[in-house]
Amino acid sequence: MYLVVGLGNPGKQYDWTRHNIGFEVIDKLAFDLGISLKLKKRFRAEIAGTSDLILAKPMTYMNLSGESILSLVSFYNVPLEKIIIIQDEVDLPVGKIQLRKTLSAGGHNGIKNIIAHLGKDMSRIRIGIGPKPKEILIADYVLSGFFKQEHEAVVNSITKASDAVIYVLKNGMDKAMNEFNKDKESV
Repeated sequence: MYLVVGLGNPGKQYDWTRHNIGFEVIDKLAFDLGISLKLKKRFRAEIAGTSDLILAKPMTYMNLSGESILSLVSFYNVPLEKIIIIQDEVDLPVGKIQLRKTLSAGGHNGIKNIIAHLGKDMSRIRIGIGPKPKEILIADYVLSGFFKQEHEAVVNSITKASDAVIYVLKNGMDKAMNEFNKDKESV
């Protein structure tokens, strides 16, 4: 069984903000798989599942994501190598994705919290939301919406990330990394 977790913040005010792109990927996956996310208070997350997959959107706010994920991992007994974290990445341009086999925070507070609760032995899909303009604070930038001219690239990156998850489920992370990271446009 795989656990796929999209990072974001709960609340309408955060819909389609840069920090919530992980939530958007989970919503796309749920739609494509014909399953519905439901709030499960015991996990402090919206979840949906099939026999071999659980999708989750932690409702703990980004910086406490590890708490929700830990409860899911403990309840469903998911091995860490079967967890995929979907996160925003300011160091990648809008529209680009990158798959990796381990976590590294690089200043991302949601990832820091996950590492504090579970360690680094989980895969991740980083989705580009940058570059950040120098004059804007990082907190303001990640909580801002996308520019109109970025819309197509954002939608494409959500689709690529969703496709990458499905590819991982069928073929494993190593093959998915070879497939999705091979193109310099994706890195």
